[in-house]
Amino acid sequence: MEPGERLPAPTHPAGSVQYLSSLSKQTGPARAPFVFMSRPGTARPGHGRAEGGRSPCFVTMKPVPTTEQVNEVLRRVIDPELRKDIVSLGMVRSIEQPEPGRVDVMVSLTTPGCPIRSHFEQAVVQNVTTLDGVERVTVGFDVLSAEEKQGLQQKLGRSGLPQGALAKVKNVICVGSGKGGVGKSTATANLAAALQVEGKQAAALDADVWGYSIPRMLGVHGRPMVSAERKILPLEAHGGVKVISIEFFLNEQDQAITWRGPMLHKAIRQFLEDVDWGELDYLLIDLPPGTGDVSMTLAQLLPQARFLIVTTPQPAAQKVAARAADTALKFDLEIAGVIENMSGFTTPAGDRFTIFGEGGGQLLADELDVPLLGKVPLQEELRVCADEGRPLVLEDPDAPAAQALFHTARGIIAATPQQLAVLQAPSGPPVPEVTGTALPMA
Repeated sequence: MEPGERLPAPTHPAGSVQYLSSLSKQTGPARAPFVFMSRPGTARPGHGRAEGGRSPCFVTMKPVPTTEQVNEVLRRVIDPELRKDIVSLGMVRSIEQPEPGRVDVMVSLTTPGCPIRSHFEQAVVQNVTTLDGVERVTVGFDVLSAEEKQGLQQKLGRSGLPQGALAKVKNVICVGSGKGGVGKSTATANLAAALQVEGKQAAALDADVWGYSIPRMLGVHGRPMVSAERKILPLEAHGGVKVISIEFFLNEQDQAITWRGPMLHKAIRQFLEDVDWGELDYLLIDLPPGTGDVSMTLAQLLPQARFLIVTTPQPAAQKVAARAADTALKFDLEIAGVIENMSGFTTPAGDRFTIFGEGGGQLLADELDVPLLGKVPLQEELRVCADEGRPLVLEDPDAPAAQALFHTARGIIAATPQQLAVLQAPSGPPVPEVTGTALPMA
């Protein structure tokens, strides 16, 4: 081109759009495409103007996320009771993008009265807005149909779906031992009170239906009230700990329970689903000894639960406690740690005796590859306060056993999440596909 020669006029009509293909072929990280547009009379002073008063301008097109990308981030949203993500559970009804920058998500809940609907909405918005190009997210809700619920039950191997009673419970801790007489209930009662002292909202569920003792140890008795929503209201013990036990529903004090498997299953399920637990940081469940019906029922109903194993130092107790831990692992439940109770006795003169042996709790923790959360010494005051319904951690917080229990409670806090499960990581194995012939549901 000769000096002073004018550029040829553009061949595309005024106001048309022309993509600069040379920019789209650039190497390196992907960028949003540029668009070249002709606009009449928009040249700035000092800039050349194309023929006809048109000047070039560049517009960046907003990236649009794919449905697969939206589904991927929605896998971070967890159902707090089923502990699986809402995508694999089939709870994402639809994903639509009616206009640039906006994503509409429809979530199907298992129950119309879900008490944490707002938390689901917050989690969906929080995750979807991390995608490039998303400026606004709207979340709608409906309820799974009867057929969809039945299909989900088959996937999960459950006889029913939770109704939201535990949706506001951040952590469920099952306290088990495999055998009786190791101080499991004493530990449960004192840990619930200690967690409350540490500023956490705690509750205790007495699932030891045959050997119920939590009401005596926490000093709470009576008949629970029923709310306007037909939910059982837990009784409140020392320090604000909420409590539910089979004792509260018996006609006589210290009445014996002679129920078998189906009745036990129904009672435990009612304690979990028909009780208004409200917002809790920790629900501690005192399991019966052994690995029988109640433990298996809880393992099936509470996939989000963690197990806390209580043992004494002696090998006999340690080996039986290991079986309880093995049961939890078979149901893909996480073991939070081990408590060694009756770890030693110290006389007023300072002499220490290992009456039940030594080191069994650490050996069990090492075998399970979990932390030893506490070593509670053998102390008469711990037993006396439990019998009188006054937890030692409240009655004498400076006592050696109380200090050990506070140390354990702080270890539990450090090892567990402090947010609702909708923003936690999923637990357990992936949700399987439904195969074979559907069996009739009870």
